[in-house]
Amino acid sequence: MDTTPAPGKTFVAPGVLITVAKLAALSVPGVLRMSPIAGGVNRLFRRGWAEGVRLETEGETVSADLFIVVAQGGNVQEIAREVQREVARAIREMIGLEVGRLDVHLEDIEATDPKGGA
Repeated sequence: MDTTPAPGKTFVAPGVLITVAKLAALSVPGVLRMSPIAGGVNRLFRRGWAEGVRLETEGETVSADLFIVVAQGGNVQEIAREVQREVARAIREMIGLEVGRLDVHLEDIEATDPKGGA
């Protein structure tokens, strides 16, 4: 059996990168949800924008701004660092791209009900 890859390239749609980044960020304990990105109509015409994630790609490198809402009581600096680690890991392992800058924007802190409701 020949395991040599066929010639050609793999193209990853911006929506796939956004989904990977969102899922990785939401997997971090203390992150409640992604926050909408301010920008109104202008963001509708920019590639790589979605709720909570703004992406830029240059060659084989991805940079992102991640807009999150966290639960009250957590260490927001540690949560932000963990979001950076998880998103970078997911992009490298799942997509195979290098990660440049990952900026985390804390948009809000919300109290949560210990029984699971917000």
